[in-house]
Amino acid sequence: MKNIPRFLITAGASGSGKTLVTCGILQAFKNRGLSVASFKCGPDYIDPMFHAKVIGTASANLDTFFTEEETTRYLLEENSRGCEISVMEGVMGYYDGVGGTTTKASAYDLAKVTKTPVVLLVNCKGMSVSILPYIEGFVKYQKDSGIEGVLLNQMSPMLYPRVKKLIEDQLSISVYGYIPPVEECDLKSRHLGLVLPDEIGELREKLNRLAAVLEDTVDLDGLLRLGKSAPDLEVKTPDFLIKSNMKQEKSPVRIGVSKDEAFCFLYADNLRILEKMGAKICYFSPLHEEHLPNDLDGLLLCGGYPELFGKKLEENETLRLEIRKKLQQGLPLLAECGGFMYLHDTFEDMEGNFCKGIGHITGKSYRTPRLSRFGYIQVNSKNGKLFGTDTGSCPAHEFHYFDSTNCGTDCYAAKPESSRGWDCLHVTDTMLAGFPHFYYYGNPRLPMAFTDCCRAYRKHKKEGL
Repeated sequence: MKNIPRFLITAGASGSGKTLVTCGILQAFKNRGLSVASFKCGPDYIDPMFHAKVIGTASANLDTFFTEEETTRYLLEENSRGCEISVMEGVMGYYDGVGGTTTKASAYDLAKVTKTPVVLLVNCKGMSVSILPYIEGFVKYQKDSGIEGVLLNQMSPMLYPRVKKLIEDQLSISVYGYIPPVEECDLKSRHLGLVLPDEIGELREKLNRLAAVLEDTVDLDGLLRLGKSAPDLEVKTPDFLIKSNMKQEKSPVRIGVSKDEAFCFLYADNLRILEKMGAKICYFSPLHEEHLPNDLDGLLLCGGYPELFGKKLEENETLRLEIRKKLQQGLPLLAECGGFMYLHDTFEDMEGNFCKGIGHITGKSYRTPRLSRFGYIQVNSKNGKLFGTDTGSCPAHEFHYFDSTNCGTDCYAAKPESSRGWDCLHVTDTMLAGFPHFYYYGNPRLPMAFTDCCRAYRKHKKEGL
């Protein structure tokens, strides 16, 4: 059994201020000298970047669509080690899950799987007494809702004491404080969610101002007590991590990973699992570096915002041509979404210009007026193999405003709780490239197949010398 002090912040809907309030609370805890871990429910890449800016280390995702209950608890424990409090941020509305008709993979599902006490953030703008039935509905909708307290967002300081008394007297639920309107701390959005943390001027100062407000208006000590009240968890290391076929070698395979302002959608746990399978991660920047790291055995082009940096990526012709040559020579490749766009002959930027890409995928990637395909999917290779290995079905997700004249047809993506689906992905014995994003703990056979492919490539290189 593991003791992991923790609580989850949720809300009734997207746009209720979860990320801003979560970051403010994280900052307040950090300012008190606490060691903090943070988590985002669901597949979001951007919210954890804001968490990471506050806590000073990578934030993690917890997603019960991607991982079984046992693995979810393991990832919570692994990413909480050495921390005094873990704070989870929910996704969408508390009960909103897969297919729009279930609670699977909702914040409620995560709280239930991890036995985490929940604080409901209520956007109180335009409400007073009506706040009570709103809260009561969420608490009583499920008998095991897990909601043990509320935070009142956009609440008037003058009204707060009276509303707090009403809630605690009539609903017997704890009120942990309120957040008054703090306009100068708003976080701006763009087409894939919030803008990136580094794009917000004086973000640290803004979050410190918010943290100072929360010290006065939120019962932070009460939230810490709530976190410490969370029950111990039974945590087991997943079998695949302890089996003897894990490829731990003295000389790990070297995998180049794109990482800069254009390519920034990375799950820390994905990189960690590659390392556990015998990989050394070698970061490089397609924006700022003219050459790949030396002696690579594989390449990972992650998602992000290449459309914001199209001209600069095009101008780095030396690197584009080097990547294309390496791929033509058989360098194993895993490319997702933005990285897939970069692989094309051309890709459209936000100004409508078509910029030269790597040229490994014939065709062009272009902007669309709305989300092209989005949400959770189950990906199955039509020949049953990825990187030449039987991997079975892989959970993934898509979320993009761009499309391609050549999305690939080697896999089929099935929407859960739906009859919808579509062809996707380019698959060869050395390549997996397309719009879907994968979370490797969802099916560890995928990263294992990739690292095995990298290992075979390295062996082939040595034999060819």
